Amino acid sequence: MASNELHETARALVADNKGILAADESSGTIKKRFDSIELESTEENRRAYRDMLFSTADLEEYVSGVILYDETLRQASADGTPFAKLLGDRGIIPGIKVDLGAKELSSAPGETVTEGLDGLRERLQEYKSLGARFAKWRAVISIGEGIPSAYCLEVNAHALARYAALCQEQGLVPIVEPEVLMDGGHDIGACYSATRRTLHKTFNELYHQRIDLEGMLLKPNMVISGKDAPTQASAQEVAEQTVRCFHETVPGAVPGIVFLSGGQSDEQASENLNAINSLGQQPWVLSFSYGRALQAPALQAWGGSADNVEAGQSFLALRARCNSAAVAGRYSADMEELARSS
Repeated sequence: MASNELHETARALVADNKGILAADESSGTIKKRFDSIELESTEENRRAYRDMLFSTADLEEYVSGVILYDETLRQASADGTPFAKLLGDRGIIPGIKVDLGAKELSSAPGETVTEGLDGLRERLQEYKSLGARFAKWRAVISIGEGIPSAYCLEVNAHALARYAALCQEQGLVPIVEPEVLMDGGHDIGACYSATRRTLHKTFNELYHQRIDLEGMLLKPNMVISGKDAPTQASAQEVAEQTVRCFHETVPGAVPGIVFLSGGQSDEQASENLNAINSLGQQPWVLSFSYGRALQAPALQAWGGSADNVEAGQSFLALRARCNSAAVAGRYSADMEELARSS
């Protein structure tokens, strides 16, 4: 694919105040989600759940792309339409998670490295033939005593850049996801430091491995307090520290930054995204690529029953609408109240 096509796809994924639905849960993760509603994680139940999400009315008004899992990319709607075609026909760009998960990093207790580079070129070729136009790879960075280590940041940045290079070679836009976890009692300053180091190392590797920055997206964490921190930073502080960190590390050539929700509540993820976009125009579009923060209420409302499809879809539409408003800096808690009372 010519570079201008990569650029067009990358820009389309962050156009018009839209964001990305991350529906790429691995088999283990979707089982945990289904356990919460006491539903067995069978292939058919997983297919029916994704069918409910993807057929939500007006989803294309707020969602530009959907990240799929390997199994999901091969599945179809109840009427036999492959999910990639179902989405594409609605103007929603299909994508694919391609990493094989974070595994223990040798000689680095408490740290991980993401695997999946072996055979990736061939897998990307197949995924593109199945309709995918972009891909995602997640690196997992923990904050703790003496970590993240330079070693951990180096190996994960190297893997992210190798993945991105292979994606662009095959005509797929890479979403580069170095996630600094919220887990722990650290303050926002520790998150800032770890995120800054992570992004600096990542973009250094992307440069050395000749990545076309205009044909990729970044999917980072927000700079935020640890879940167990005694003092939680305000949305305004999260916004200011996050944007400051990006100005120090992310080249302006990158067309968009699509945040992960990373353990935030549904409303917190919308509130923080809104605060970030209320700071004014930045070199990059600042949007969302949320999984649980878009899906959680829809999953609970659906509950595995065909009778509850519309209820589940109404909750997904609400969360998508709220986050689209946050990209525009127009989200407010009143949107939540109005939806609950309607």
